[in-house]
Amino acid sequence: MRSLAVALLFTFGLLPCAMALPMGSQGSWMLMADNTPDSRELALNYALTRDDALGLAIGRWEEMPHAGAPRKHALRREFAGLTYTRLLHRWNLPHAQANLWLLGAAGTARAQEHQGSDGMGSVSFLADYETTRVYTAAGVETMRTSRLRHDTRSVRAGFSFYEVEYEEVQPWLILELKQERFSIQTKNSFTPMLRLIHRRYFVELGGNRDGATLNFMLNY
Repeated sequence: MRSLAVALLFTFGLLPCAMALPMGSQGSWMLMADNTPDSRELALNYALTRDDALGLAIGRWEEMPHAGAPRKHALRREFAGLTYTRLLHRWNLPHAQANLWLLGAAGTARAQEHQGSDGMGSVSFLADYETTRVYTAAGVETMRTSRLRHDTRSVRAGFSFYEVEYEEVQPWLILELKQERFSIQTKNSFTPMLRLIHRRYFVELGGNRDGATLNFMLNY
C-alpha cells in the first residue's frame, strides 16, 4: 500500500530531489493520495518534530477470489487508522542524501465477504538514496488483521531529465517493480511513471497492464 506511501519536497532547504518522503519539515502538514487500478488511499499527517509525524489514513484494495477470476468478482477490503512516521537515520552526503524510514499504522479493517471489522496493524520500512538527478528506493510493508494479509515489497529507480531552480517543476522518469501478497493471491507489477516535483507538491502519472495510476502529495 502505498501507504507507503509519501511526500517530498525539499522543505529541508535543499533543491528538489527525487524521493517522495513520508513527511515534511517540522510543523508542516502533508496530504497524500494514491490511486491505482486496484487500490485507493488518502492520508494526512503532521510533523511534530524533524523526525516524527502523526496522522490518519483511509483506503481500500481489491483481491481476486482465485487465479484468473474476472475483475468484476474482485473482493473489496477497506481500512482506516492512525499512522506514525519516524526518520530512523539520514545520511547527508557531499552530493546526495539517503534516508531510512519506519512507518506504522493501527486501526480497523473489514473484508467484503466477512461480517464486522477486525483490528489492523501495519509496519513498513523504506530506504532511499537521491541526488538532484538520480533516485533509488526500496520498501517493505506488512499489514495484518485476524483474517486478512497484505504484504508489499517494492523497488524504484529513476532519473531526472534536467536540473531546475528551487521554484521550478522538475520532471522525472521512474520505474517501479512491486510484489503484493494478499490473503488469497500474489500479484507482481511493473509500472513506468512520469513524476513532477515542485517545492510544495508532487505528482506521479503512470500505468501498467491493469490500468492507470495517479499519486499526488501536497505540503503546507
